[in-house]
Amino acid sequence: MVDDGTRKALGSIPVLKTKAGPREKELWVQRLKEEYQALIKYVQNNKASDMDWFRLESNKEGTKWFGKCWYMHNLHKYEFDVEFDIPITYPGTAPEIALPELDGKTAKMYRGGKICLTDHFKPLWARNVPKFGIAHAMALGLAPWLAVEVPDLIEKGVISYQEKGASSS
Repeated sequence: MVDDGTRKALGSIPVLKTKAGPREKELWVQRLKEEYQALIKYVQNNKASDMDWFRLESNKEGTKWFGKCWYMHNLHKYEFDVEFDIPITYPGTAPEIALPELDGKTAKMYRGGKICLTDHFKPLWARNVPKFGIAHAMALGLAPWLAVEVPDLIEKGVISYQEKGASSS
């Protein structure tokens, strides 16, 4: 089910230990530290293998995340805003990652631009609580979604390449 590249990327992301969400104030701080460490390691590994594809930051509380993700197709960079909130039941519930500018452009998306992760990613997440975190959601949720959906959207003419400084939708 998982290809070698994904298995290698996943194996290099540290697993998390603290089972805490935003409601557990003291433990949430520890969980956030683990989240940032895993994200930093994942980004470092991506850069080292020339596969850098996203930037994320959060609000002070670590409950709202936002940034950019991009997908290279035929030597063109398609860049999208990415955002998600940490569910109150996190890590028991995976975050719902949204690409707002693609809202309504594909059937594999819910209202508000939330990407569909129900069939493949959410069962995997549920089996790996609390070990999986935001970096895992990016690697096993958003990355494969982009790899399938963006080329399809380009082929259908739903999105087109825009020069730097212009929107990609």
